Amino acid sequence: MSQSSPNSDELVGTEQSFVQHLLELRNRLTYAFIGLVSCMGALALWPGPATLIDWIAIPIQAHMPPNTKLIAVGVFSPFFVPLKVLMMAAFLLCLPWIMYQAWAFVAPGLYSHEKRFAVPLIIFGSLLAYAGIAFVQLLVLDKMFAFIQAFAPPSVAATPDIASYVEAILSLYLAFGLAFQVPIVVMLLVRFNMVTVEQLSAFRGYFIVIAFVIAAMVTPPDVISQLSLAIPMCILYQFGIWGAKWFSKAKPKEETED
Repeated sequence: MSQSSPNSDELVGTEQSFVQHLLELRNRLTYAFIGLVSCMGALALWPGPATLIDWIAIPIQAHMPPNTKLIAVGVFSPFFVPLKVLMMAAFLLCLPWIMYQAWAFVAPGLYSHEKRFAVPLIIFGSLLAYAGIAFVQLLVLDKMFAFIQAFAPPSVAATPDIASYVEAILSLYLAFGLAFQVPIVVMLLVRFNMVTVEQLSAFRGYFIVIAFVIAAMVTPPDVISQLSLAIPMCILYQFGIWGAKWFSKAKPKEETED
């Protein structure tokens, strides 16, 4: 008993007032904003907003008639669209830093073993988000636009508006980036004793249905993009179960040492 009492009192004396929490939140948001602005400045210098738009337009231009460009219908689209793309790219580049600031804000209220678990979680979550966005850019968009453009009759020239195109792919980036966090969510649920691995395994069939419903709601109305989101979610759910099994085995030893 005498060895377990220090662990139970680890957070005693670390409480902060409400004002101190607000000041700490302000500081962390400021640091995150500075990181975001710095990344925007760096990307504005190289490769530049125009090059970023050229990169993200590659999947759709590959299925457009030769020498056809995306059009800007809105009056302010030539200004706001590159700015939106620049902010999106800066956010992705700055994502580990932003997640670190969120972790640093809650870290004082965590135990030692929880802090050791948080840092790999930030790295793993960032990598999964990057993997989801890369999956969209390199595979999903090409297959999706090939499927959609196949339905365009010869008398119709497919010249999409750049603003609507950027908005569509940004929503896909967000959807896939969040969907690829399924293993993180699954492991956290088991880590904090909200569910067991056995319950997650029994819920697998229901999750498959939920994954296809979510894919139908957040992706365009084509089969390619819906399957491209639902199938990886189901696979990642299984990876999350395997990771949760590993963490559940390591948890008793880890907490005993603490």
